Amino acid sequence: MITVELKNVRFHAFHGLYAEEQKSGSDYDINLSVSWEENKLITELDETVNYARLHALVKEEMKKPRRLLETLLMEIAEKIHGEFPHVRDINMRIAKLNPPIVNFIGSTSVTYRKQF
Repeated sequence: MITVELKNVRFHAFHGLYAEEQKSGSDYDINLSVSWEENKLITELDETVNYARLHALVKEEMKKPRRLLETLLMEIAEKIHGEFPHVRDINMRIAKLNPPIVNFIGSTSVTYRKQF
């Protein structure tokens, strides 16, 4: 298996159920890995998963507000697999760094894994 990862990628986005989240947004931290079975020596960029394109896909989807982070992760996984159909395993974690919870210090997160 070969795995390409994006780690601790930060975005400011407007996901959430509450009006304040949708208005002011929040900071998010994303970790993402994609894996596939290699069947030959990889010597060209088009034979792998271009991490710059992977970042661009995530960035594109982060710009589209979702009510739930679960929805966001599931849709990102489908976009990735659509562009890189040889990927067999996608594992993502998104953390909301400042969730709107009274007297809460920390972050919340959702993890999603999809196998094809």
